[in-house]
Amino acid sequence: MGDLNSKLLIVCKGLLFLLIALICSTILIAQSPDPKTILLLVLLIWSASRFYYFLFYVLEKYVDPTMRYAGLLDLLLGMRQRRHAARRKLRDAQRESAVSTTISTF
Repeated sequence: MGDLNSKLLIVCKGLLFLLIALICSTILIAQSPDPKTILLLVLLIWSASRFYYFLFYVLEKYVDPTMRYAGLLDLLLGMRQRRHAARRKLRDAQRESAVSTTISTF
């Protein structure tokens, strides 16, 4: 699936997410209209939004500018690839160090 390029479709997609959130929160509050439920729902929405902001803005802007991802699955796969690449690099450096140590003893 390609990226969305239409500004109108991007805005519509955002509005649909908002509509889903409003419908779900309305149903939850209707089923259990006590203040505790409302507070927990507000905290859930706020913390999930901040976590999403952290994943897709803070990591790219302040931690590593090369971290650009299309979604959560893409982020997880990218992190996995980075971890494997770092392990390979460490393993190669250890092998090179072992070879140079062996050569220097002769």
